[in-house]
Amino acid sequence: MNSNYEVHEHDVLIIGAGGAGLRAAIEALAQGVRVGVVCKSLLGKAHTVMAEGGIAASMANVDTSDDWRAHFRDTMRGGKFLNNWRMAQLHAQEAPERVRELEQWGALFDRTDNGDILQRAFGGHTYKRLCHVGDRTGLEMIRTLQDRGVHLGIDVYMECTITRLLQDGDRIAGAFGYWREQGRFVVFRAKSVIICTGGIGKAWKITSNSWEYTGDGMALAYDAGAELMDMEFVQFHPTGMVWPPGVQGILVTEAVRGEGGVLRNKNGERFMERYDPKKLELSTRDVVARSIYTEVREGRGTEHGGAFLDISHKPADYVKRKLPSMYHQFLELADVDITKGPMEVGPTCHYMMGGIHVDAETAQTSIPGLFAAGEAAVGLHGANRLGGNSLSDLLVFGRRAGLAAADYAKGNALPQIDSSQIEEAAQQMLAPFERPDGDSPYVIHDDLQSVMQSLVGIFRDEPDLRRALSELDALKARAARVRVEGSRLFNPGWHLAWDLRSMLTVAEAVTRSAAARRESRGAHSRIDYPALDDAWGKKHNVVVKKAGTMTLVETPVLEMPDGLKQLLAEDSGTK
Repeated sequence: MNSNYEVHEHDVLIIGAGGAGLRAAIEALAQGVRVGVVCKSLLGKAHTVMAEGGIAASMANVDTSDDWRAHFRDTMRGGKFLNNWRMAQLHAQEAPERVRELEQWGALFDRTDNGDILQRAFGGHTYKRLCHVGDRTGLEMIRTLQDRGVHLGIDVYMECTITRLLQDGDRIAGAFGYWREQGRFVVFRAKSVIICTGGIGKAWKITSNSWEYTGDGMALAYDAGAELMDMEFVQFHPTGMVWPPGVQGILVTEAVRGEGGVLRNKNGERFMERYDPKKLELSTRDVVARSIYTEVREGRGTEHGGAFLDISHKPADYVKRKLPSMYHQFLELADVDITKGPMEVGPTCHYMMGGIHVDAETAQTSIPGLFAAGEAAVGLHGANRLGGNSLSDLLVFGRRAGLAAADYAKGNALPQIDSSQIEEAAQQMLAPFERPDGDSPYVIHDDLQSVMQSLVGIFRDEPDLRRALSELDALKARAARVRVEGSRLFNPGWHLAWDLRSMLTVAEAVTRSAAARRESRGAHSRIDYPALDDAWGKKHNVVVKKAGTMTLVETPVLEMPDGLKQLLAEDSGTK
């Protein structure tokens, strides 16, 4: 192996330092192996900190009737039965223990009168099930896991981007990347690798996701030969900030509507009366998101393409007391006083249900030594995620991935890395500097976001999706000739030139899968196929790389054991 590059050796290498990555690191360390964690940003700045609502776990501290069976049932129904039933079962059974662990490690939760962890209600959950810390649960979770990991002695490589997984034959041998600051290349040798890189929101123009969310992990796994599944299922949150452009997509919590916020179009009509006269603004996320979208599409949207959310009819002190974060967010970021006037909001790309196909028990992909957990992996949420299930997902499957990756590492020697792979990866990164002409990565990214926002958004249809695929082909050709100016030092254009590859891969996977699924289910809505189709309820779309091109195959939904089918039937009167 070429020694021109900085090299680090670990038994288990974890890419991503959010809830899943940190929980995996803690578990792998407990097995006595050497663990390295690489993160694209700074430690503690993971997307997990943006989760406000809570951690879903059937602890039955508030509603004593709650148990794992009810949680399992809610998760399966929310996911329209496309979930991996085994993941939904393990998640429901193990979440309470994972929350108790966090508590033992020092997490501070809100409390009931008798000192138990307080739990709140949330959409889609039958019982009050979300363990929370005010509206900053994710932040507390990251703080706790980070402290624990640092005490146990994880090696963290911050502001480092991985651009390629290295392989020894079929199996994983490590990863190649670069330091974002100086642009120097670095090689990680490892017996097993866990991908915990989160979602794909930056492929859309309006998203609640921050700059790191470019689908890196999914693209890395896909390029190495792993399967991506259920990629058509992208969740849009109904209310993100629409204006000014600098804050586009930042979440406006559901609590605004819960406290009496009213949605109006540009004509002043309370349009939810048309779409859900019973629940109005408190209808489910997908219904509210599609309603706002429809108003805009039919010409009744606000100046910047959204709707007005107004809570200024409530007393100012009430708003400031009940929604302090929202009050400050709008005042500081948008110069809008929400006690005096409306907020301009619109649907925002929020969460990815699809991802890397993994085994339920071990989180292992189809590639020996490669594991994935959290939002980057698929299975638990099916066609639509319930609020609060994402945080418990990170804990339950982060732990399982860490355990399985450590076991794998203990049973295998350090693989060999052929230096030609490393040279090729380095060449690929340097190529944009060497081109005499070509598009700017910023222009291509802007065009990609416009295509995904307008053609592969909340509502899809055949002509739009076909057009999106041909536009994506043209964008891929342009991205292959992208040109970057300047040096490798502090060069955001260079970083984006690489991220474009990942975003184009996941964008194509989403679009191909959405075109194939001719029905509406969960977060996937087809205008031309508005009904559920039982035939599609029995299969998944799987995307895999064959001879360098993206190929779509269908695989059957895993058959559920009779005992669990019985559980689902008990309450609903249906199978």
